[in-house]
Amino acid sequence: MSPRPIAVVGPTASGKSDLALDLAERFDGEVVNADAMQQYRGMDIGTAKLPVTGRRGIAHHQLDVLDVTETATVARYQRAAIADVEDIAARGRTPVIVGGSMMYLQALLDEWALPPTDPAVRSRYEAELEAVGTIEMHRRLAAVDPAAAATILDTDGRRIVRALEVVELTGAPFAASQPQIGDPRWNTVIVGVDRETELLDERIAARTDAMFAAGFVDEVRGLVDRGLREGQTAVRAIGYAQVLAHLDGDGDEVRARELTFIGTRRYVRRQRSWFRRDPRVVWFDGGATDLADRAAQHYRRTVDR
Repeated sequence: MSPRPIAVVGPTASGKSDLALDLAERFDGEVVNADAMQQYRGMDIGTAKLPVTGRRGIAHHQLDVLDVTETATVARYQRAAIADVEDIAARGRTPVIVGGSMMYLQALLDEWALPPTDPAVRSRYEAELEAVGTIEMHRRLAAVDPAAAATILDTDGRRIVRALEVVELTGAPFAASQPQIGDPRWNTVIVGVDRETELLDERIAARTDAMFAAGFVDEVRGLVDRGLREGQTAVRAIGYAQVLAHLDGDGDEVRARELTFIGTRRYVRRQRSWFRRDPRVVWFDGGATDLADRAAQHYRRTVDR
């Protein structure tokens, strides 16, 4: 019988990466990334991507698979990550899925037939977004699909466009295309890592300061030379968008750092809300000294049932 995968989920800066490495060591595993922006080559400092020297010799998949000019899509990730997980398990090793990109994890773990897409329709809505802004596009979404508008921030232009595209192509509400929570694919064991809000905010602040001290601004400058501005998704990543604005003369580096912290903290609240709605997740305190022991015990108990 192939080993059951284990997924480590939760908000940014909670300690997921370290726990995933600990579990991979204990259960002869390989890691499958589920962070959308860590798929991009060269986006290292700003995504807190583990360097090769920090991976403890453990194989990692779905890292550094896209150029910054390429568009990251849930559909591409779903196909590639499913193949990775099944290959790892077929070799008798334990797939350890780790990340905080909510839709990527749901696409991987749930039987989600992704709704259709049409480049012409998408381009039309993106042009309208550019012309009128996110607030007006959110108002238009609310007119055709109030439920979708209620769950999508009026600052999230990409999701607003996607929802409008799906509604137009399917004639059904955006929610009708969303996956339903059931038994996870491969009977995956899902563990969540979180910390008290105040402590997590402190970690986010420290991580943000460390990013800028490590040369984050120079990383962004280098990626601009590689086409960062021409991409559809990489350019919008938290931190990268703020540093680009700084490089364009909109505020100084201190302001870019502050906005990166604020954007990350806001994203963490969304992650928390999303993952906490999933009853399959068993939660652990990321600050516990015996975190790896407790998570490993839970995995063993679950597998032995």
